[in-house]
Formats: sequence, C-alpha cells, structure tokens
Amino acid sequence: MNRRRQKKLSKRLVEAATFGDGTQINALLRAGARPETSDTEGTTPLYAASVNGATDSVLHLLAAGALPNTDSGRGAEGTPLCAAACWGHTETVRALLAHGADPNLREDHGTGRSPIEWAMAGPYPETIAMLLAAGARPHNRTTSPLS
Repeated sequence: MNRRRQKKLSKRLVEAATFGDGTQINALLRAGARPETSDTEGTTPLYAASVNGATDSVLHLLAAGALPNTDSGRGAEGTPLCAAACWGHTETVRALLAHGADPNLREDHGTGRSPIEWAMAGPYPETIAMLLAAGARPHNRTTSPLS
C-alpha cells in the first residue's frame, strides 16, 4: 500500500476512534489501516478512543493489534490508560488493563503523570480502586495538571 493511502487511512482511523464508530473502525482495519498508527499530530487511534471512553472501539483496536502502552501525540497527550483514567472512564480502564496496560506507566515517555495520579486528580474513586487492584502504586511527588 502506498504511503499516501496509508496516511489517509490513519487519519480516518483516528477520527473513527474519536467518535467511537466501531463499524467504521472495522471497515478501515479491513481496508489496511494499521491499529498502531498515528495521524499527522501523532495521535494514535487507541488514545483517541480511550480519552473519549469508547470502550467498544478500544476493544476492536486492541483485538486488531494496537499496543496498550504506546504514547500518543507529541507531548500533549500520553498513554491510553492515562487518558481513560484522567476522565474516569472505568470500563475503558478495565479493558486496557485486561489487555496488558501497565498501571504504573507514566505518560510522556516516563516523565509525566501516571494513571493513578490522573484518576486521583478527578477524583474518580471507582477508577482509583480498579487501578490500585491492578497494582498501581500512588506516588509521593506533586505534579501540576500541565506536567
């Protein structure tokens, strides 16, 4: 598949994931879109689905081979688990953890917040409890919302 077509598919896959359009996600994957791709901004489909709490889309992407610990964006986003925890999307957090997301992985290539820090900033008690049960370790450092 040529590079231009792959870029278009990637862009459309991120858009479909953003809006939780599972039918479109499946069609794009069948057409050759790669689940571990990103759009021109660096956003991955799994991050886009996770930040919006689109659990069904998250499950489609994971089943197609999207990696649950891949950082998205260029410093403005993070990991799918951090995205879901930040907004208290408990079912999405559950799906990501079930597919191997690391509950202690800090976003921004290890320099940002962890999923538990995002959930605690919410606060989202159900998400916090789920992350703790999965082995998340609360950290003693203070972070700002922009870090």
